Amino acid sequence: MPDRQNLIIDADDTLWENNIYFERAFDQFVEFLHHSSMTAPEIRAALDAIELVNSRIHGYGSLNFGRNLQQCYQSLVERAVAAGDLDQVMSFAEKILAQPLEIIPGVPETLDYLVTRHNLVLFTKGHPEEQKLKIDQSGLGVFFGHTAIVKEKDAAAYRCLAQEQGLDPRRSWMIGNSPKSDINPALEAGLNAVFVPHAHTWVLERQEIVRRGDGQLLVLEQFSDLMRHF
Repeated sequence: MPDRQNLIIDADDTLWENNIYFERAFDQFVEFLHHSSMTAPEIRAALDAIELVNSRIHGYGSLNFGRNLQQCYQSLVERAVAAGDLDQVMSFAEKILAQPLEIIPGVPETLDYLVTRHNLVLFTKGHPEEQKLKIDQSGLGVFFGHTAIVKEKDAAAYRCLAQEQGLDPRRSWMIGNSPKSDINPALEAGLNAVFVPHAHTWVLERQEIVRRGDGQLLVLEQFSDLMRHF
């Protein structure tokens, strides 16, 4: 690509691991709930239904996840809720923030290569303070000319970002692991997209990729493959 491009890059599960910590918290929750008949997938389905509703109202992040676990516990528990039970459930989510940030292999080298050739924008969703903390801990913020943290990454958010930053959609690419938040809405907004799958993408972020608009779609195996295309 001879021209300088605008590379809009996702954070969680694109630059660093994220959902694996939520999955571990869920495993602890299932063990603590100790339901007599429901399997882990059935409990997961119940939690997904709660998260689907609450994320639209309260957004994302570990503390909101903890509140969702508490609601799920109150809905499914087969015994009287004892003093401290809800605190114990919340502690599973609170431990997520205490985990050391794990950068996905190849990310720093790839960003170091791309920043000399293209304009890099970090575009993530979630709790603002929590996302800022992860950006600071990662040390990757230095590669980005602009960082935006939004409540939801939908087509309107992409159009707003492009307008505010003066990004030509034809020369702008959204790079991420989530069809729901990274790929489909970016294509709908007229941008190009690069799908970098992650084995542990949150179930509520999974969708079939729908080709909307005139944007190009590129599918890569890993983040470092960006160096072969940009």
